[in-house]
Amino acid sequence: MPIKIPNNLPAAQTLLKENIFVMTQTRAMTQDIRPLRILLLNLMPKKIETETQLTRLLGNTPLQIELDLLRVEAHKSLNTSQEHLLSFYRTFPEVRDTYYDGMIITGAPVEHLPFEEVDYWPELCEIMTWSQSHVHSTLHICWGAQAGLYFHYGVEKHPLEKKLFGVFPHRSEYRESMLLRGFDDVFMVPHSRHTTVLREDVERVPGLQILASSEEAGVVLVRHKADRQFFMMGHPEYDARTLESEYLRDLSAGKPIEIPKNYYPDDDPSRPPIVSWRGHANLLYSNWLNYFVYQTTPFDVTRVGEEVCGR
Repeated sequence: MPIKIPNNLPAAQTLLKENIFVMTQTRAMTQDIRPLRILLLNLMPKKIETETQLTRLLGNTPLQIELDLLRVEAHKSLNTSQEHLLSFYRTFPEVRDTYYDGMIITGAPVEHLPFEEVDYWPELCEIMTWSQSHVHSTLHICWGAQAGLYFHYGVEKHPLEKKLFGVFPHRSEYRESMLLRGFDDVFMVPHSRHTTVLREDVERVPGLQILASSEEAGVVLVRHKADRQFFMMGHPEYDARTLESEYLRDLSAGKPIEIPKNYYPDDDPSRPPIVSWRGHANLLYSNWLNYFVYQTTPFDVTRVGEEVCGR
């Protein structure tokens, strides 16, 4: 089944070339189907790139999805045109009275700042509070995961000695979770961050459970036991060349940056990177949409928040 996206969204052409079935808003209006309503709060600077990465994963399932894009008003984007933002993005006042089956909160390059010093932190807090009564299941990514754990449960983030940069092996700690259904014993996830959350801080919070971790990357996937909030510390949505782009950017800026681990064959940047995470990225999003959104969300979307999964 397709993912329904706004007419003329730039991601559409990319996805069509990859044989991912997308449906424009105009065509979807002729179908008598209740699609899943997903809200994407995009905090990343290169919004078109992130839109494409996430719509690629959301569109690779048998479910019909209606995607809304959300931006924060308190921060001016320097890497995405105002025309694109006005054409495809909504602001929080425009969606405040809407209910959603699912929501994704992306990462953001602000981890060097305390949460309270981020210019849009009050707005993000308002959105996260609203999500508890207006969104059935929320998936937080990277800094968005750290922000969600801090806001909802008081879990602090901690600086790393050096940037965690590369693709790292992970193991599941709770195989019974349907979010990890079909996962191999070891699965790869890209990371690009300077901060982390500590296992002991997560385990101290009643209701939180670590689903997967890595010896090198630490805690990677956390759920709340009501299964309406998930926290992914890495970037499984990344394209093949995303880490390379970040690596070359930092090199050209003269910043201290190591070759991303487990990424280039023999750590040779002149050779094409090896994509080792794509299969599990698709499985993660497919499982989230199927088991924690589609199968448990109420048909009447205005009743979102009244039912929980308990998986």
